[in-house]
Amino acid sequence: MNKTYIITGVVVASLGIAATSAFAFGPRHDGHGGHGGGHGMNISFEELDTDSDGQITQSEMQAMGAARFDEADTDGNGVLSAEELIAKAQQQAGKRVTGMIERFDKDGDGALSRDEMPKPRRAGRMFDHFDEDGSGGISEQEFDEAKAQMGERRKGHRGGHGPKD
Repeated sequence: MNKTYIITGVVVASLGIAATSAFAFGPRHDGHGGHGGGHGMNISFEELDTDSDGQITQSEMQAMGAARFDEADTDGNGVLSAEELIAKAQQQAGKRVTGMIERFDKDGDGALSRDEMPKPRRAGRMFDHFDEDGSGGISEQEFDEAKAQMGERRKGHRGGHGPKD
């Protein structure tokens, strides 16, 4: 399977989720746009409650998804080509990168040094979880088991759909 097919599949899956849930490409509360690292829902209640009646209806969610789809459908033909999906993903990635630099660039030079990069919050716990025997290292068996667990989690998040590993 070639790299372009895999990347396109990931982008298609991501935008498909965005079109139905209206969350993936929604603006963040801090105005940087995008997902904020994929943690939680970063669109405001007011943005989804388009009729301001104090409730978000399914039709409002669907309308937001349709608007996101239409925004990505730059040629207006009602379908999303690989080029449109990639362009939308690159646009969102650019917004996330800009926001990341704004948040973590301590010296104000417009770039992130190794020391300014955010530290992974769960890396130590994840390593300890995979090192089941507490040896301080991950054996091939522990690695294979962890990989299988993560594959099952991803499969569960996709609902059993989408590209296979």
